[in-house]
Amino acid sequence: MWRYREFLPVIDPANIVTLGEGFTPILPLQNLRSQTGDIEVMWKDEAGNPTGSFKARGIGMAVSKAKELGINTIVTPTAGNAGGALAAYAARAGIRAIVYLPVQTPQLFKDECRLYGAEVIEVDGSISDCGRLANEEALKNGWFQVSTLKEPYRLEGKKTMGYEIAEQFDWQLPDVILYPTGGGTGLIGIWKAFDELERLGWIGPKRPQMVAVQSQSCAGIVEAFQDKKVVSAFMDGGFTIANGLRVPKPYADRLILRVLYQSRGTALSVSDTDMADALKEIARHEGMLIAPEGAALWHAFKQLKATGWLRSGQKVLLLNTGSGYKYLENIT
Repeated sequence: MWRYREFLPVIDPANIVTLGEGFTPILPLQNLRSQTGDIEVMWKDEAGNPTGSFKARGIGMAVSKAKELGINTIVTPTAGNAGGALAAYAARAGIRAIVYLPVQTPQLFKDECRLYGAEVIEVDGSISDCGRLANEEALKNGWFQVSTLKEPYRLEGKKTMGYEIAEQFDWQLPDVILYPTGGGTGLIGIWKAFDELERLGWIGPKRPQMVAVQSQSCAGIVEAFQDKKVVSAFMDGGFTIANGLRVPKPYADRLILRVLYQSRGTALSVSDTDMADALKEIARHEGMLIAPEGAALWHAFKQLKATGWLRSGQKVLLLNTGSGYKYLENIT
């Protein structure tokens, strides 16, 4: 992602902490095209990032800036992937990492954080409870708290997905982008990138319609969008196989909804059963073991096509945020 360094907040290149994140592939859907009609469907697959998810982008940026600012302890709440990314990048930078995660988080994520040397604190609750505790301890101890949109740097890392999408599409953006929405930083970051690229003169004013896809257990953004509200209500229906989608009330709900309204997009939710079925279908027919969050997009695509929301001839990008290998405990 550092190919876009001039548009990122790290001033001295010597402070860049990298494990090779970014410029992930865009792959056309091949063997399931009988279900897409004349709509061209592609995946941007973030599973190949260090630690197996898109979180490497935002955390890599935040840790790099922390190094530049002389910070020695970083803390974050996590549903899994952000904690693993923080543990890895902090280890690379020689910075102390403390991770708060729900007890229900799959053991693999906990083990990953500990193997990288992070301090792991398990919380009997949701990521919202983890966030509250992490924030209290960070304020009390003077730690750098990097939870979603509580600092500016993770967003800057995530926006590089938007830069890549534009470059990989030869500066002609797709018509629709489906994005799994928990905290929403990726969705907002991609939209921010498109604004910056237009100001640079690299793309025109045409934007994709943005689609937020949530778990039925935490679908506050979907309900707010359907009710034409500008903020979401707290909604926590408990466990979902898509750990990253169990965000009862995104801190950035106003910004997420603004993007959906501005882009003339939409929002919809998917059940765990449908996610699991979609994950297996993609694995067996496309050879991609994607995260449940990404699998939700395939089911959502079929819903949108069936209702006529998607139109013939459109180019549709589904953004898989992580590797299904990290979720085997949830899906097998």
